Amino acid sequence: MVDLMVAEAYQGDVGKGIVRIDPLTMEKLSLKPGDAIEISGKEKTYATVWRGYIEDQGKGIIRMDGILRQNTKAGIGDKVKITVVEVKEAKKITLAPMQAVRFSTGFESYVGSRLVEQVVDKGSKVVIGVLGTAFPFIVTGTTPKGPVKINEYTQIELKTEPVTELKETKVPNVTYEDIGGLKEEVKKIREMVELPMRYPELFDKLGIEPPKGVLLAGPPGTGKTLLAKAVANEAGANFYTINGPEIMSKYVGETEENLRKIFEEAEENSPSIIFIDEIDAVAPKRDEASGEVERRMVAQLLTLLDGLESRGQVVILAATNRPDSIDMALRRPGRLDRELTIGIPDRTARKEILQIHTRNMPLQPDYEKNNVISVLNELIGELDRNKIEEVVKKVENSAKEELIEKILKENDLEDKVKLKLNQMMIKELADKTHGFAGADLAALSKEAAMKTLRRILPDIDLEKEEIPREVLDKIKVTRDDFFGGLKEVEPSALREVLVEVPNVRWNDIGGLEEIKQDLKEAVEWPIKNREIFERMGIRPPKGVLLFGPPGTGKTLLAKAVANESEANFISVKGPEIFSKWVGESEKAIREIFRKARQAAPTVVFFDEIDSVAPKRGMDFGSSGVTEKVVNQLLTELDGLEEPKDVVIIAATNRPDILDQALLRPGRLDRIVLVQVPDENARYEIFKVHAKSMPLSKDVDLKALATETKGYTGADIEAVCREAAMIALREDINSKEVFLKHFKGALNRIAPSVKDDDMDAYKDLAREYGRSIESEKDENKE
Repeated sequence: MVDLMVAEAYQGDVGKGIVRIDPLTMEKLSLKPGDAIEISGKEKTYATVWRGYIEDQGKGIIRMDGILRQNTKAGIGDKVKITVVEVKEAKKITLAPMQAVRFSTGFESYVGSRLVEQVVDKGSKVVIGVLGTAFPFIVTGTTPKGPVKINEYTQIELKTEPVTELKETKVPNVTYEDIGGLKEEVKKIREMVELPMRYPELFDKLGIEPPKGVLLAGPPGTGKTLLAKAVANEAGANFYTINGPEIMSKYVGETEENLRKIFEEAEENSPSIIFIDEIDAVAPKRDEASGEVERRMVAQLLTLLDGLESRGQVVILAATNRPDSIDMALRRPGRLDRELTIGIPDRTARKEILQIHTRNMPLQPDYEKNNVISVLNELIGELDRNKIEEVVKKVENSAKEELIEKILKENDLEDKVKLKLNQMMIKELADKTHGFAGADLAALSKEAAMKTLRRILPDIDLEKEEIPREVLDKIKVTRDDFFGGLKEVEPSALREVLVEVPNVRWNDIGGLEEIKQDLKEAVEWPIKNREIFERMGIRPPKGVLLFGPPGTGKTLLAKAVANESEANFISVKGPEIFSKWVGESEKAIREIFRKARQAAPTVVFFDEIDSVAPKRGMDFGSSGVTEKVVNQLLTELDGLEEPKDVVIIAATNRPDILDQALLRPGRLDRIVLVQVPDENARYEIFKVHAKSMPLSKDVDLKALATETKGYTGADIEAVCREAAMIALREDINSKEVFLKHFKGALNRIAPSVKDDDMDAYKDLAREYGRSIESEKDENKE
């Protein structure tokens, strides 16, 4: 017997009835992977032991999931006793659901297949996942009695009635393993809420009072309510929810009485957590509240918070996505002592959240040849090199995915490769879902599952009451289902402003190599390789101004850089910002930047920025609204609250009328002249626009590039289109476009930029002292 400290389980181990112990402790106890052990906390439970990872070596910890922690009534950081036990094979186990659930008679065999190799006893809790949804069951009986191991021959009996003694519990069924990407927030909230509830003597010894309340602020869908429920569960506390509309009453004084009742009940049944969701609806600012009821409700809430006697045993958790709308008196120490801001998850957090939502899903890996080969090469360190190399050769010679799957199955590599391929898919999804909150990722997982169901519905005979086991086994969620779901689900933080980015890549833009490099440095590097700026001790550029004649590709460059950097893209059209109502135009700018910060990394693109930020002082005879908008824009770009991971790209063909304050370093750092393309660039642009055209052999794009001096990218696109139209006018069934058609198009379409215009732009570029893509003049070539 040995004492070990409880730690969180890894995401891949949740719900499997396994614990991980470090190799040194396993050696001490003479344990082998797959052995059954008894875990004793306040209660006893049983699990299968697996070898812990190298980072846990010598720490004396046991990693167990929330289900096993509930079975033992032990929290993270508690000590549990470990004993090796002999278990018999289970002949029969009886399960009862913890909540009302309806299932068909064939469901027992599915449950049995999910529980194979798990060690259970009467009273053990198990979880069965169906297409991403977890259904908890309690073991109400085992044959033979005592701890037993479930095998494929174990008979499963499912009761339809929920377990009666669990019906009245107010403890939520959420564990820390159900929360992804909030490691720091979980750590802080445990210190503030769980510690005082489970170890009040610590605070007595220090002579301080534990925190009374915590305010969780952040955008909708980031996991504020989930975090509150997980803390209540892990601390073993009763959970009371206050929803604003439910406690309101039309009778005077009854609203306050409803509040008092909840607080009294929580104190009687302590330890308790009172969770006030959307607290801005319950306690708005009193000087802005329109009704007397709201003011009295705020006053009552303040009195109740000050009057809490069982300090530490009743904790208030409040959540809001509008912290500035709450009455200030609530936000002082002694009421809501601490404030935790929960932001939109980053790439690592998104990966964790997707692992949580897909752990109960039957995922079908994408057996694409190159992916399988790269995974097999990764396994060389773990398995025999010769065996892997032999399998790689067989895979290389296989054309179909079914054959690749068969080869892996024959060599006992299917499970290992499947796991790695699924991890690759989840990582790829995490990379693609910038700006997605936890709730959006949950919606994406559900949408992928629904696409799977739609695909197999034709195979299901809906007239029958039961769905055959073979059909259930065929249900697999594929990579295509997830990426199809991405088209349906968009990030909630950007729903009002999100613009679909056209599929423009660097290859779709001919020439402009130096400008592309400038944009990569200003936008792609800070988003994809932030550490290089930290290493050099500099901050990345905040913005880029692209200026030049119309048609040179400024908007196209902005779209390409947003696409290539895999960032969210907000397009701002100047005239749409302005409103006839005072203050609304400035508010529109504030909202754009607020949403951009929430969904970072984001590229905010201001097309025709001269309409939004003209020189101040020129706006005679109007309300001065453009000056206020310019001031707001300058503040957002370089105010006290700096936009992190937000890059501004602005485009204009009138830089001379822009406000000069915008053009200083620290706001729009890079000012880049997008010139009329030179001969090489024109040739590249011709190649881009003519790549899908059926060109005749007599068409020489190089010669056309020489003849089109002064033509912009837009002009060249028009020439290609006009040449095709001339060919169709001659013969509607024409299969090729000839040189004569291009000559005809050149006669119709003249260059849109004159030499004088370009000289004026070059003078402006020199005046700003910024980069001109190429100082070479074609006349000197």
